[in-house]
Amino acid sequence: MSSKTATSCCLNLTSKLPLASTQLLFSYGTLQLTPVQMSTFGRPLKGTPDALDGWEQSFIEITDPDVLATSGETFHPILRYTGNASHFVLGSLFEITTAELKHADSYEVDDYERIKAALRSGKTAWIYVEKGGERP
Repeated sequence: MSSKTATSCCLNLTSKLPLASTQLLFSYGTLQLTPVQMSTFGRPLKGTPDALDGWEQSFIEITDPDVLATSGETFHPILRYTGNASHFVLGSLFEITTAELKHADSYEVDDYERIKAALRSGKTAWIYVEKGGERP
């Protein structure tokens, strides 16, 4: 993967993923948008509603021209862990392939990192959070 900053894209991940497995991805932002899904995954995704407790959403400014062209939005949501039981973020849970997860990594700018988290439903999914931020 190449490395993206807020003016270019991608994440450097250390996790090893099986090549042909199904992954769960929780999206609370632009990955829920059909044009972003078509550009990133080549297909629309079917998600189920879910929530992430103990986190709050804020926004960062995106300057990467490719991401801006794909999403059409200058400000993208980003997650910050609070641990506060009254904080939660609503979103969609998607089942995607490992290859598609790598495409999602390529879409996200370097301000994000991907980690696993337990959702309100009891499922564990990948989430994109503030890079270097507090963790549970």
